Amino acid sequence: MTLLRQPYYDLSPEIYNAFVQAKKAVEKCSLDNTLIELIYLRVSQINGCAFCLEMHSKALRKAGVEQTKLDALAGWRVSHHFDAREQAALAWAESVTHIADTHAPDDVYLPLAEQFSPVEISDLTFAIGLMNAFNRLAVSMRM
Repeated sequence: MTLLRQPYYDLSPEIYNAFVQAKKAVEKCSLDNTLIELIYLRVSQINGCAFCLEMHSKALRKAGVEQTKLDALAGWRVSHHFDAREQAALAWAESVTHIADTHAPDDVYLPLAEQFSPVEISDLTFAIGLMNAFNRLAVSMRM
């Protein structure tokens, strides 16, 4: 079944609009929007959200991110395209996305704390949580 199961955005408009407002707040946070989009794309890869993959890939290309970097995202650990800050954020995004298995361990958090301020870590974690929520809505309802 590939048809939309339920138009959740119409059925629960107050809740959906709160998610949209949260996304707008993330866009105004302490982090660079390109980094946020990169995190959104990686989380969406993990969660298999085709709608979000297309949306965030397009946003990153529009922001000037090279296609070769996007192509290497799933293999960021062994790619030369990602700097230490991006690597720390991507590791955190993966750990938080797989929280039931990882429990966000210190060996992932400590490198993050070396690259980001406490406010940035908070903002990043909200962005990761929000994208996971959007992915779960889109995948489960076949957006």
